[in-house]
Amino acid sequence: MESLKILWQKLKDGSIRQMWEEWKWIYAYGRRYKKEIVLYVFCGMIGTAMTLASSIASKNLIDIVTGVQKNKILPMAVVMVAMALCSILFQAFMSRISVRINIRILNDIQADIYEKLMRVNWLDLSRYASGDILNRFVSDASTVAGSAIGWFPTLITSAFSFFASLGVILYYDPTMALIALLNAPAMLVISRFLLGRLRRQTGEVKKTNSDMMAFEQETFYNIDSIKSFDLTGLFGERLHVWQQKFKQVNLDYNMLSVKTKVALSAIGTLIQYIGYGWGIFRLWTGHITYGEMMLFLELASKLSNNFKTMVSIVPNTVGATASAGRLMEILNLPPEENAAEGLEMLDEAAGQGFRIELRDVFFAYRQGKDVLAESGFEAAPGEIVALVGPSGEGKTTLIRMFLGLIMPNDGAAVLRDVRGHEVRLNAATRKYFSYVPQGNSLFSGTVADNLRMVKQNATEEEMIEALQAACAWDFVKEMPDGLYSSLGEKGRGLSEGQAQRIAIARAVLRNAPVLLLDEATSALDVTTERKVLRNIIRSRPDRTCIVTTHRPSVLSMCRRVYRVMDTKLVELSEEESARMAMDF
Repeated sequence: MESLKILWQKLKDGSIRQMWEEWKWIYAYGRRYKKEIVLYVFCGMIGTAMTLASSIASKNLIDIVTGVQKNKILPMAVVMVAMALCSILFQAFMSRISVRINIRILNDIQADIYEKLMRVNWLDLSRYASGDILNRFVSDASTVAGSAIGWFPTLITSAFSFFASLGVILYYDPTMALIALLNAPAMLVISRFLLGRLRRQTGEVKKTNSDMMAFEQETFYNIDSIKSFDLTGLFGERLHVWQQKFKQVNLDYNMLSVKTKVALSAIGTLIQYIGYGWGIFRLWTGHITYGEMMLFLELASKLSNNFKTMVSIVPNTVGATASAGRLMEILNLPPEENAAEGLEMLDEAAGQGFRIELRDVFFAYRQGKDVLAESGFEAAPGEIVALVGPSGEGKTTLIRMFLGLIMPNDGAAVLRDVRGHEVRLNAATRKYFSYVPQGNSLFSGTVADNLRMVKQNATEEEMIEALQAACAWDFVKEMPDGLYSSLGEKGRGLSEGQAQRIAIARAVLRNAPVLLLDEATSALDVTTERKVLRNIIRSRPDRTCIVTTHRPSVLSMCRRVYRVMDTKLVELSEEESARMAMDF
């Protein structure tokens, strides 16, 4: 009833068209496997027919036994068992088909979403929390995949079973059929009063479960900080609070669920006893046989179950369209700019390096205040150029702009070769960049796995050379399996400085004309830091290197230093740069 109210509300406010679009989107995935779905429906109908035949054979066998017709017992028993076995086999075959199609559709949906997420505009995607995206990717995709093949075959097979069972009962006793049908409206009436509350309680349980999972994920992710600040007691208390809320919400849901089930079961049992009483009366008066009475009771239960299944299609449909809408919202996000025009000429000159230029750039995040205004910048091949300034003033924004993740609201951000040919920075120019982000950016796997992410065919010699440039080979070769030593999540097992050096080695191995280092040497000592930067330039003299830093040791090695403050990007003079280095 709640779902029907939702449908009615959507019809009144015009959003039923949206539901139709969502269903067309779901149907597009199911249509790819229409032959398998038709086979599934056919097997369901045959299985239902076999079940009914087995029930009728069981009724006949009971009548034969009670009538002591011994010569007919064995043949009827064989028929009954054969029909039952055939029904079991068809049900098993249907289950196998359903799982195969469900998995294939789920894979199709998730592959499409994953591909879209990897290419969506960064600014639009950043509006969504990572947990929300993951929930859509896993939970909503599973709901849609199940619905893509579930509702239509289920409706057909359940309706076929319902009307076939009803037809058999009508054939033997129309009054019994009427009693069996009473179960349906009675359940709808009781559901009207209970399922609305149950639906709201279900939402509260899901929200609490989600919040508690977020707390647990954040705790385990920051376990080092919790231990370091001796906060284990505090977070233990917070866990206890969440557990109490989790317990209370789930117990409240369980109590309401129990009340609902008791009410529905009581109604069902009452109607079952009415049917049982009518059957005994008809048996006592000699109008039906004992076998017919057993058949009535069995088919009455089947009618109730079939009706429940058909009714459940409505809320399942509403839920599936809601999930489809959430997925379509992600899929309809605009793609990032990926303009490949002019890259052929850049490819020809890539061996001589590239210059990055910003000219009168303005940028603001989503109608917020300006992050950059009237800003200019340049970094040439063979140079190390520094970006300095207080946190939150725009250094990371500039890195995103260089990588084509965001575009200027006004002005020009370009990549220019030595011949003067230039291309606007966008996703397509990202292939010319290597990047070492802030923090630990390693993945679980071996050291070699992490390095080969950027160059899959890299030889051991190339990887060792990159590690040597990053001053990382000395400790990697001492690890148990050298290049093939396993690393935990986020490089667990390595120090922060070691993890940074492997990340730098990965960027060096990529051998791109432009290298971006975002506080990438913050965990290194001054001597190692200077050596790494010299090695980077020496390994490819035409490389353009841009660093964000607060370290004076880096500033002294830079050809130019730009300061980001109050939305302005200003090049510092040598005196200003030296004074800033002394002030650190």
